[in-house]
Amino acid sequence: MNVEKALESYVDECPRIQELNQEQRQRLALMVGSVDETVGIEHLVNCIADKTSMAGDGIIRCYVGFEPSGKAHIGWKVLSLQLRRMLKADANVLIFLADWHAWVNDKFNGNMDDIQTTARYMEETFRALLGHPEEGDGPGQLRFLWASSLMDSGDYWARVLRCSKGATLAMVRKTFTIMGRDEASSDHDLSKFFYPAMQASDIFELNIDVALGGMDQRKAHMFMRDVATKWNWRKATCIHTPIISSLKATGTRMESFDHKMSKSDPSGAILLHDEAKPLRKKMQKHAYLDPVDEHSPVYELAQHVVLPEWGEIVVTPNPKFGQPSTWTNLEAFKAAVADGTLHPLDAKLGVADGIHRGLQAIADHFAAHPETLDAVTALKS
Repeated sequence: MNVEKALESYVDECPRIQELNQEQRQRLALMVGSVDETVGIEHLVNCIADKTSMAGDGIIRCYVGFEPSGKAHIGWKVLSLQLRRMLKADANVLIFLADWHAWVNDKFNGNMDDIQTTARYMEETFRALLGHPEEGDGPGQLRFLWASSLMDSGDYWARVLRCSKGATLAMVRKTFTIMGRDEASSDHDLSKFFYPAMQASDIFELNIDVALGGMDQRKAHMFMRDVATKWNWRKATCIHTPIISSLKATGTRMESFDHKMSKSDPSGAILLHDEAKPLRKKMQKHAYLDPVDEHSPVYELAQHVVLPEWGEIVVTPNPKFGQPSTWTNLEAFKAAVADGTLHPLDAKLGVADGIHRGLQAIADHFAAHPETLDAVTALKS
């Protein structure tokens, strides 16, 4: 990674970056250099420069929250690649398993046993995705926490009420996309109006320095920062990773995230448990790739999954139609498809093979330890 290039867009916003030594700059670049957006980078820079943190101990705590809602799709891979960078940069990574949030959001029809079965599966999945890092509360370590562990705390619920104070119903409705819902979907259910306040409270109560999520979580993080302004609380830096489109998505991305990959549409989603042949078939049959259109989920997968992990896309066509080729640059890859050097089908299958290569650790883990995956497979969402 080119450290100076990764940080240059942030220097005007946060001149203190220039005060960091080379080691500190490398650490910061690992955290923010491969994401779609960083909001409030000043807090993170101050933590690195002053060797402090929200908890006051110098350990930078990074949080990402997930509702346990079923088997994982490739979007988890994008987040896990960023979490690997955070671990490498000596952040403590907390994966927050939001079981009560999933209950509020009617996952598994509100069956908490099923939700928590899925949470256990998620723990194992992320251990495999992250290469089984050391676990603990120290720098460069991984930890898991369930939302249910906070539910008995009066301080937590006092925080939820403070986060709700002054928030209008209209303001909260605008955040409903974080639950995968439209603004008019939950007027019959008051609990859903507490969801954004719960998510903000999680971040404050856990002394989080970096709130990580996909771009679809941006509204929740901005709600959190607005609450912090109101109460004069310190604000976590917010880091947002790209959203992977459905394989069937065409054209430019939309703000509404209608293009977002969803496991509810199996033919448009890549699951982390897809085997090589079905994955290739899914990419061949369903993935949109028009040589004259530079917007394609195939290119998104190349940019955000295959190239970050392997540094290359290996294309191996049928020998009748061409020779193998290796691509290390996305723009060159796209140009080759556009000018006919690469057939779109061969490009799709090259990306599919790169994705599958990165899923082998998960397959190996659950082949040796199938219990939690079998338990989730047996559930009806």
